[in-house]
Amino acid sequence: MRLWQKLLAEFIGTGLLLAVVVGSGIMGTKLAAGNDAIALLANAAATAGGLYVLILLLGPISGAHFNPVVTLVMRSQGELTNSEMLSYIAAQCVAAIAGVMLAHAMFGMPLVQVGTHVRTGMPLWISEGVATFGLLLTILLGRVHRPTAVPVLVAAYIFAAYWFTASTSFANPAVTLARSLTQTFAGIRPQDVLAFVLAQITGAALGCVVAYSLQGNDKRRQSAAASSVTTISR
Repeated sequence: MRLWQKLLAEFIGTGLLLAVVVGSGIMGTKLAAGNDAIALLANAAATAGGLYVLILLLGPISGAHFNPVVTLVMRSQGELTNSEMLSYIAAQCVAAIAGVMLAHAMFGMPLVQVGTHVRTGMPLWISEGVATFGLLLTILLGRVHRPTAVPVLVAAYIFAAYWFTASTSFANPAVTLARSLTQTFAGIRPQDVLAFVLAQITGAALGCVVAYSLQGNDKRRQSAAASSVTTISR
């Protein structure tokens, strides 16, 4: 695939992912009549379903990263050049913002809103570290042991992480940045973004270390991982 095709796939995938996250949050809130548990269930289910489809369809084109920390990890494995890595991350960030604006447009809301949802404090930062740790572990080990199952593995993990983490599992710097531009159920205050991103990077790094330790020096597994489809998260 040519680079522009990969970037287009990353743009479409990340943009649609954010439209799913924010749009399902808006719809869930409207239909749940104040029941946050129902709204979160709708948000988690829609996100997991959307992720599965996007990874399955776009993975063969770009690897379906949709997430800067995943792109950084794939660069560390030599699967991207520096220029490709930067292009991927730029496409992901721009697309994430566009996806939020698209969700707002579909529900007749102002396109850009400064987030007001307070998400700060050690429990949430730990949650983001754990969420991203688990995501990278799922991707890296999934590529080795069950490469064809990676789409469903990632979707299932994200669905679970919505519920077992206090932060509802952003696990993605581009998603975190974009969600600071909505005041909906999925939003976050801009001043809370940096700490979330640092926690995500830390969790991703730990996930890589553990995954590589578990893989050891098995050349067969390393070869399988290098040839399999890469992916993302939310």
